[in-house]
Amino acid sequence: MIKLRDIDKYVDSRFQRTFILKSVNLDVQQGEFLTLMGPSGAGKSTLMNIIGMLDEPSAGEYFFFDEPVHRMKEKQKSDMHKNYIGFIFQAYHLIDELTVYENIETPLLYKGVSGSQRKSMVAEMLDRFNMVAKKDLFPEQLSGGQQQLVGIARAIVGQPKLLLADEPTGNLHSDQGKQIMEIFQKLNEEGITIIQVTHSEENARYGKRIVKVADGTIVSDEQVMVGA
Repeated sequence: MIKLRDIDKYVDSRFQRTFILKSVNLDVQQGEFLTLMGPSGAGKSTLMNIIGMLDEPSAGEYFFFDEPVHRMKEKQKSDMHKNYIGFIFQAYHLIDELTVYENIETPLLYKGVSGSQRKSMVAEMLDRFNMVAKKDLFPEQLSGGQQQLVGIARAIVGQPKLLLADEPTGNLHSDQGKQIMEIFQKLNEEGITIIQVTHSEENARYGKRIVKVADGTIVSDEQVMVGA
């Protein structure tokens, strides 16, 4: 599903080149649940943004379902991102002026989904996350955990093939975090490929593979032992 070959990301200043990512090679199969770990500043979020087509590498090749993303024009990348990828952030990134219902509906508007179809897709998400009673509330009226549930609902309402989660439980207390991780596990069982960035060893264990990044390079890539 994802093939990264010799991916570099760097910033040039007058006298030197600073690498954020260097010679990254990574394959992700459809249906995997992979965790990226590493210290702050290791390049995890940059790698995530490149995979999510929000940023582009300085060098190297990126294939998504065998399509060469590194050769695509912005419009093509934007279409791929819209149709195949859901993003969940640590800071929720909900739109304050929109209700829960409208926040979840937003990606469907971008995709040009018809009104009646949008209605049933949003209703299904509200039902799934027990949010029907909260559909007319605004983000500030929700707890952090509830806001993150809305963020997840918004990310998956368009039925993406790939879900990217950047520190999705970073702002939540442990019970809420556990609930979010169990939802991810279920989504993965339903066939969604998930890549998460986390500092939490416990959260990493929900996945099937842990890739550790340090100083912009992959230093280890291991399968998670079941029951470990």
